[in-house]
Amino acid sequence: MAKQQTEVRELQEGSYVMIDDTPCKINSYSTAKPGKHGSAKARVEAEGVFDGRKRSLSQPVDAKIWVPIIERKQGQVVSVDGDDMQVMDLETYETITMRVPEDKDVSPDENIEYLEMEDQRKIV
Repeated sequence: MAKQQTEVRELQEGSYVMIDDTPCKINSYSTAKPGKHGSAKARVEAEGVFDGRKRSLSQPVDAKIWVPIIERKQGQVVSVDGDDMQVMDLETYETITMRVPEDKDVSPDENIEYLEMEDQRKIV
């Protein structure tokens, strides 16, 4: 899996983090100051990039955490067949089959932007 390790204090809203082995986009990040018996804690509220589920995480700010490497790519819709569509990557020219999102209306020859991490893809 394409990921790297970083400290919790370096996370920001809008960046990505791995929670329960799922890549998530951070919606909110807050910290509590250090107390009498421990270090400062961070609370992260995030939403799954590919599944849309909300997740939360509470860790000390100096703890290590995994951050996924998600690529943003350009593609062109080749054909649409029901709920599936063929998309050609504009860099490598490979053809990928993707699901048509319910809230999007796509047509052939349309340029799209999508997120990719390993074998998971999502239209932006």
